Amino acid sequence: MTDEFLSPDTMTEQYVHWFRNSAPYINAHRGKTFVLMFGGEGVNHENFRNIIHDIALLHSLGIRLVLVHGARPQIDENLIEYGLSTPFHQGLRVTTRESLRCVLDAVGSIRLEIEAFLSMGLAHSPMYGARIDAVSGNFVIAKPYGIRDGVDYQLTGEVRSIDTEAINKNLVNHHIVILGPTGYSTTGEVFNLLAEEVAVHAAMALKADKLILLGDKEGIANQDDRLLREMIPNEVDQYLRGKVLDSEILRHMDASREACRGGVRRVHIISHARDGALLQELFTRDGSGTLITQDPYEEIRTAEIDDVVGLIELLRPLEEEGILVRRSRERLETEINRFAVIERDGMIVGCAALYPLPADDSGILSGEIACVAVHPSYRSGDRGSELLDYLEARARNKGIKKLFVLTTRTAHWFLEQGFTPASVDDLPKERKALYNFQRNSQVFGKKL
Repeated sequence: MTDEFLSPDTMTEQYVHWFRNSAPYINAHRGKTFVLMFGGEGVNHENFRNIIHDIALLHSLGIRLVLVHGARPQIDENLIEYGLSTPFHQGLRVTTRESLRCVLDAVGSIRLEIEAFLSMGLAHSPMYGARIDAVSGNFVIAKPYGIRDGVDYQLTGEVRSIDTEAINKNLVNHHIVILGPTGYSTTGEVFNLLAEEVAVHAAMALKADKLILLGDKEGIANQDDRLLREMIPNEVDQYLRGKVLDSEILRHMDASREACRGGVRRVHIISHARDGALLQELFTRDGSGTLITQDPYEEIRTAEIDDVVGLIELLRPLEEEGILVRRSRERLETEINRFAVIERDGMIVGCAALYPLPADDSGILSGEIACVAVHPSYRSGDRGSELLDYLEARARNKGIKKLFVLTTRTAHWFLEQGFTPASVDDLPKERKALYNFQRNSQVFGKKL
């Protein structure tokens, strides 16, 4: 059913529900550094004005933003106007001295357009009263790309370093930083750069919490043209093997794996054409594009029998404190397929379990989240939330519509994850019969 057929009350309820459920994401993102990259195609798209409005919203929520833009179509238009052409080799433009002015004109015009959009403040517009300060400058130091495969790339360059100190000063002062696909050498030359490379190096140098790549595709699709919601760098390697990076989506995939391996925990590939895709990806559980995450030294996966020893070592201190119910080795071995674990460099640093429960009288399937534990040395990140997301996805695949959790010490954390207080009577009959009244655990529920 589309919105035009919904009553005003229903639409209001949906809006209120969405806004309430977005609160954990708003809190999680505040004060974090995001690098957003969009190509020149995105700037030309009719949805770009909406993207700018969404960027203004992110800024108002306290997110530190670095915008990186490309300029390929604009450069091509300028080359045609001046009667010039530039060859491409391995998907990379060879920038001659004659064509450099076309590059600089395109980059400059886009920067001014972005600044103009960010300066809008008309009454009755989404950016009314936003008051956004945008800055740009010589933040990117470049060097020549040189001669490769016998081809002299001339004034095409690559990133040498990022002036993180200057960028961070501006971010602290609540400025949006704009980086273009150009860099400056120590000898005073200007080089044409790949926007994707600028975005990756900026994200890694700034230790950004997210790198977001906006392109003409919804995300990464498999051979059946089905959107892949999540990938790890090794899967991207397999996808790109033997391919020339001559399309936007392939360049974005190459950038995402490099960023992940360079310390950026989460890279999002989303569409610049879809209105609201940026907000949907950041503030809803289902998202809108493809997420590339997990460095090679840390991954979330289903537990295996060889993980039992690591699970015992992780759970024993919490069992001794009475936070978790004690589980024998034999029970862990029997229930090992219920567990998801976070493995980091061969060590189990987090775990959680999903136990399917019998259907209730109305036939609705439910499940219980249990044994959520993260090693004390690794509790500063969002690993508990990531484990929960992993198990929620598994629950949805099993047709589970509601989750329960019983806890004695971590009630507030589960509230932050979207659970709501429930009672023992809300549990399915079989689980209610096993409730331990001596522990007097609090019950929380969550609809999927």
